[in-house]
Amino acid sequence: MRKSIKLTILFLLASLMAVAPLRAQRHIIVSAAYVEDGDTILLGNLREVKVSPYTSLLTPQEIRKNQKLIRNIKKMLPYAQMGKRELDALEAQLANLPKKKQKEIIKAKEKEMLDRYTDELKKCTISQGMVLLKLIDRETGKTSYTIVNELRGKLRAGFYQTFARLFGYNLKSGFDPRHSKQDDLINRICIMVENGRL
Repeated sequence: MRKSIKLTILFLLASLMAVAPLRAQRHIIVSAAYVEDGDTILLGNLREVKVSPYTSLLTPQEIRKNQKLIRNIKKMLPYAQMGKRELDALEAQLANLPKKKQKEIIKAKEKEMLDRYTDELKKCTISQGMVLLKLIDRETGKTSYTIVNELRGKLRAGFYQTFARLFGYNLKSGFDPRHSKQDDLINRICIMVENGRL
């Protein structure tokens, strides 16, 4: 009996000793490093972490209460982001051109954008249009009035503002989440949509 126990223990020890080098090899991690003043500093890549100024973006009650606004933002945010990309590309294209050439390019771009998006945006509701104006300001840092004023001039911007006022819009209304509760709510919803949490 004692002999069989000793043999079993010996067998277990031998098998553990045989497996130990394999275990040690599995835990070896090869990393890039550099030595600075005698200290070895490992280099590695960390995954991106998004930091939000809000501890809790939206409560479940806020989500239930603002379903329509959330739907409108989800629908209009891609248009605002596309507008930002188009505006950045246009400003880069106009950078070193003479005024006459700039006006030609701006008119052609306006016609192209109207042809491409008029049918889609005609289907939008008034509340979606108001959200779009806020989102454009959020994305570009400029009100819609300012953008039109810079690109097409004060007369065209005034015409668009007057026309927009007939439908209840205000192209001069800015986006200020620090001082407006509605803008703060829009901003929090946008952050959640952009992060895939809504």
